Amino acid sequence: MPDRYHIQPYMKPINIALTVVIIVLSYLIFRSINKPIQFNKEKEYRYSQVIQRLKDIRTAQLAYKSVNGAYTGNFDSLIAFVKSGQFPLIKQIGNVEDSTAVIVRDTILVSVRDSIFPPNFPIDSLPFVPFGEGAKFKMQAGEIEKGKVKVKVFEAEDTAPFDKTEVLKVGSMTEPSNAGNWE
Repeated sequence: MPDRYHIQPYMKPINIALTVVIIVLSYLIFRSINKPIQFNKEKEYRYSQVIQRLKDIRTAQLAYKSVNGAYTGNFDSLIAFVKSGQFPLIKQIGNVEDSTAVIVRDTILVSVRDSIFPPNFPIDSLPFVPFGEGAKFKMQAGEIEKGKVKVKVFEAEDTAPFDKTEVLKVGSMTEPSNAGNWE
């Protein structure tokens, strides 16, 4: 009577081949499940960096407008403004509520760069899309009419998105908004 646990000699190569096929298929299934997960993790990380850069552009644009009365569509002028521009700051001494107090108002100038960005902020990198391999944001500025009122507007857009179906931008050239499309 043959031993039922004894593997026939011709079955050994088949078992080895099936084991290899099982391992390869398991790996392929794992990779097909893991690939979208890794893509989304990388997208989330990259987009967080792009969003922060767009927020920095918005901050610089708002400062530029507060001093110059309009936004700029040029990164060179925006960077030059942040590097060397100044805000007027009105300092008030005394209490307006106190009728006997003497109110003294004094205007001082403070550095834009020191006011809106942390020390050692790489201001020259403002136009560049993070992970964009040298790609620059597309930035434009102008004026639109909304309800018979002229409104200054700007828009900065990612020209090298990680996911081509989801392009990040801040501001709008058609609406009076400086919000980002991720907000």
